[in-house]
Amino acid sequence: MTGFIIALISGALMSIQGVFNTGVTKQTSMWVSTGWVQLTAFLTCLILWYFSGRENITGLFDVQPKYLLIGGVLGAFITYTVVRSMGTLGPAKAALIIVISQIIVAYAIELFGLFGVEKVGFEWKKLIGAVVAIIGIMIFN
Repeated sequence: MTGFIIALISGALMSIQGVFNTGVTKQTSMWVSTGWVQLTAFLTCLILWYFSGRENITGLFDVQPKYLLIGGVLGAFITYTVVRSMGTLGPAKAALIIVISQIIVAYAIELFGLFGVEKVGFEWKKLIGAVVAIIGIMIFN
């Protein structure tokens, strides 16, 4: 149940953040806004790290495979794409499409066992669920 609640909070925060970031972008520029988001996220992480146990950061050098370390780069492009989609489609439509994309890509990652994730078997009900979600977006339009 905790995971479910955290996921709901995550979705809500992502939608709110997208709206906020789009507003900042309209008043500055895309990369100024994105840079601000990443900088304030970094500072928040430093503060929380300082007060929560101060794990050794040199462990980052031991992470394998190394491509796992590009999460921050992906985060910058996530911010960019969320802002652009919300700015052109509006928050609700953009969020719907983003969530459907997340579901489809996450299932493909599990299905093919990509990036070290445990491989799962194909299930028709999951494919049908994705199709129903896509139809839902078309109806929402």
